Amino acid sequence: MSSLTVFDYLVMHPLLADLPADWLHRLTLQADPVMWPAGRRIVREDERADLFWLLRSGAVELDFHVPGRGDVVIDRIGVGGALGWSWLIPPHRWTLGAVATEDCRAIEFDARGVRALIADDPGLGRELTARFLAVMADRLDAARARLIELYAYPDSHPLPTGPRPQD
Repeated sequence: MSSLTVFDYLVMHPLLADLPADWLHRLTLQADPVMWPAGRRIVREDERADLFWLLRSGAVELDFHVPGRGDVVIDRIGVGGALGWSWLIPPHRWTLGAVATEDCRAIEFDARGVRALIADDPGLGRELTARFLAVMADRLDAARARLIELYAYPDSHPLPTGPRPQD
């Protein structure tokens, strides 16, 4: 069993590592470690987005439902990635689904609590919003590339290659 605390994990995670300790301590109060076995569906698109996660190990595939094709994988998140940005923008509904493809360890955040922190501290709000905007931009680029691939080769379903850091 690890003697590391949630605070330690936040300090080591690429998305939050350089935030001031005071902000990290406040975020720690909204966070808990979680584990998912490979194959577990974590979220489904259009469900309420009241949580988000920072991956410490394993991998997660992002998908969306396409009528006639089922769930289509459009991206893969690995160690050091962030799962979820829909919690930040009303109406707080998932835009994609997510499935653990390997056993995963993550830090889970209560999005309502983090939104309250953001409302109370505009500096923290600006910083987290900027960081998650970068995550959103990466996801949109990955989705664009995947959609081009799907249209170019409609009869194949190749998976994204390897986890991308800082997702």
